[in-house]
Amino acid sequence: MELQTTNTFLNQEDVTLPFIEANTLPVYLHEMERNHIIPVFTKDNHALISQHEFIYATQNVLSEIHANDILGPYIRVSHPVRGRVPSARFKKVHELLPQEETLYYERMMFVYVIPSITKVINGQELKLVIGGVKAYNKDNLNRNSNAMQHFTFFIGFQVKVCSNLCVWSDGINNAILVNSIDALSSTLRNIISSYEPLPNLTFMSNLSNYTLSERQFAHLLGRCRMSNYLPREHKKLLLNCGLNDSQLTTVTKQYYHDANFSSVHGAIDLWSLYNLFTASLKSSYLDTIVDNNVAVGQFFSHLVGSLDTGHDSWYLIS
Repeated sequence: MELQTTNTFLNQEDVTLPFIEANTLPVYLHEMERNHIIPVFTKDNHALISQHEFIYATQNVLSEIHANDILGPYIRVSHPVRGRVPSARFKKVHELLPQEETLYYERMMFVYVIPSITKVINGQELKLVIGGVKAYNKDNLNRNSNAMQHFTFFIGFQVKVCSNLCVWSDGINNAILVNSIDALSSTLRNIISSYEPLPNLTFMSNLSNYTLSERQFAHLLGRCRMSNYLPREHKKLLLNCGLNDSQLTTVTKQYYHDANFSSVHGAIDLWSLYNLFTASLKSSYLDTIVDNNVAVGQFFSHLVGSLDTGHDSWYLIS
């Protein structure tokens, strides 16, 4: 499978990219670096690896591997933690001066786009994206600087028309545990240099070869809703679809009304349905969207396997 290659230098951080929407705000890298305070470990007052240091570490590694071909970063943040300097402790809120207020965001997600690696699937252009999530709520701040800090890193593709992220399990490492920026950079370098995009692209290309009727879609949707409420012993035997009830409602609505991926006379191919699923994930929290995206990919791999082999699936009806 060939990838289209271009040679354009792009490095713009002033463009917003709605890869996630709910409960998040876009922020510029220079704003984060200048204005956001950095949490510390309470035992020794040592600063954690900051969110902007994570972004810069990724950018430096990308510059080594994809020189002159980086677009971004696009950054979204959520869960603001506000404070004030000690001298303003007893001031009323409306009396606070800007320099007396402190701010950082508990959760942050960013992506870089690599425009030279593109692929067209079913008429839709995809570009390679590389990014990460830093959520301070996953770190134990009641320790010292030797404590391991948590990072999520992913590589996948983004559908241009809707900015959906398509992250395959081979392109995610959601358990990076390091206690230094050098160790983080080394880990990122190993992940990026070893990533092979073709299995992900092959999987997504094959989705357009499978179609569900309206009856099959209705059955799948109903079973997805039921799976969230099954007894634990039954639930453990099934692959999770990756969506909650409200997200499944969004899929149902867009099955009829989406401008790019709605059904045609009731039938819908798995590529379109996959995009309805990933689009609904934009309502996720920052620290769960990547895991949910991978779960959706695994779910659709299960559907393809069942349709290919003819083996029964709890989610499908013949």
